[in-house]
Amino acid sequence: MIKHFKEVNGLYIDKIYGQERLAFAHTDVSDLYDLVEWAEQGGYPGSVIKFYDLKTGDVYTPFQKKKDVMYGNPVYLKGYYYFLQADNNAGIVTIYKYLPGEEPESVAEFNIQEVNLYNLMIVGEDVHLISQDNDVFNCYYPEKFSFKLQPNESVSVISDGKVYLEAWIEEGWDDENDRASEDYKYYDKVIVKDFEGNTLSEEVGSIYQAPDGTYWIA
Repeated sequence: MIKHFKEVNGLYIDKIYGQERLAFAHTDVSDLYDLVEWAEQGGYPGSVIKFYDLKTGDVYTPFQKKKDVMYGNPVYLKGYYYFLQADNNAGIVTIYKYLPGEEPESVAEFNIQEVNLYNLMIVGEDVHLISQDNDVFNCYYPEKFSFKLQPNESVSVISDGKVYLEAWIEEGWDDENDRASEDYKYYDKVIVKDFEGNTLSEEVGSIYQAPDGTYWIA
């Protein structure tokens, strides 16, 4: 049987990891970093984020569309949904805590000039606001710290005072002929660092967040 949500508007719906109740969609495909370019062109028209209830078919829109306001992808952490709102007009980035049918609750606000909008996102296990731009990782909340990244590294989760990164590894590539050799391998590695960027451990694996919210190394 094919079901219809109570609001149908042709948007692309995406999964929210760590739960199975809600999906989400943006009404525009622009990234938070695009606000910089939009500002040079007279401002961003605005967009909204929508949450889709996969059990009831209800659709929730926490905020109405507003000029120069854009939203980040939501995450589900310890029973609540969290998402970013970037308001270029007010010059503020806000972390919101949300449950469907309730008013969003502001968790923290940041001067938009003091955060890097490129790859700005919320990660778990507890709520952390981070950005990753080229070779630099920054954490802005709940505490500030940063360290250098390798080009093949990206931060996945912060837990128990440790930063868990994934690094893609490529072995056996034939550079001379620009192709994979018979011994070619491509896999992920989990690297654990402290808040100063010191490597604590490394192992082959990738990080996956299960529907019950737990994180696994596979």
